[in-house]
Amino acid sequence: MTYMKPAGAPGREDGEGSVQVKMDPNLQIDTAQVFAVYGKGGIGKSTTSSNLSVAFSKLGKRVLQIGCDPKHDSTFTLTKALLPTVIDVLESVDFHAEELRVEDFVYEGYNGVMCVEAGGPPAGTGCGGYVVGQTVKLLKEHHLLEDTDVVIFDVLGDVVCGGFAAPLQHADRALIVTANDFDSIYAMNRIVAAIKAKSKNYDVRLGGVIANRSKDTDQIDKFNAAVGLKTMAHFQDLDAIRRSRLKKSTLFEMEETPEVIATQNEYLRLAESLLTPGDPLDASPMKDRDIFELLGFD
Repeated sequence: MTYMKPAGAPGREDGEGSVQVKMDPNLQIDTAQVFAVYGKGGIGKSTTSSNLSVAFSKLGKRVLQIGCDPKHDSTFTLTKALLPTVIDVLESVDFHAEELRVEDFVYEGYNGVMCVEAGGPPAGTGCGGYVVGQTVKLLKEHHLLEDTDVVIFDVLGDVVCGGFAAPLQHADRALIVTANDFDSIYAMNRIVAAIKAKSKNYDVRLGGVIANRSKDTDQIDKFNAAVGLKTMAHFQDLDAIRRSRLKKSTLFEMEETPEVIATQNEYLRLAESLLTPGDPLDASPMKDRDIFELLGFD
């Protein structure tokens, strides 16, 4: 059965107090399940996104991963290369998008996962929201979204300004990657606030938390209980994951040791659970001072 996103009112304004322009309703992604992956910078969002993309593909889904970082390294374990960005290829044709071919900006990665690197404006100039908008526009013009079951936006760091919150305008659910430490959870709290603001005017809802690079989850659990979140998957800090990045490979291409197989199965379990969405989470972010008082080891 084809998943259909609930129709939203055209021309909806953005979140209260935002200076970001409203989304063009013609750019809405209608037929795919769309996930936006957020988290503190360096927490492992690209590793998580790429392995999750492969897990979806192993379940028979047609997957598109969109990297939203000027480093354009979201998909390199899938493609074994740093891809040119959408902004790079648009610039090469003087922003005449009609001159572009699909193969100029979409590349096939491991197990058939399709890969796009949106890129970003030069430092200190422009807005990441424009980049995301142009990427979705190109994908729609070339009818690439019509044959896609799952879209994953892998979003830059913990930036939650209007520009880098733009994927939330397209997403059904936002997933937050975090470690079991104060800085990661502090960033998660800000992302929760951004998602809550977007959810007033867009279809995006909180999907849950992915605990990453963490042996324990006690601090994550404490925060989740306080704000109304839940952990959907837990990935420990394994050397095999570090080595997979060095080998430019996903975890599904590594030698199948017991710990690798267990982690692959956790990704497959996560992907399967995301394909059958439950009730959205109605989390409420905490005040900064309250987080300081809540977290910490006794």
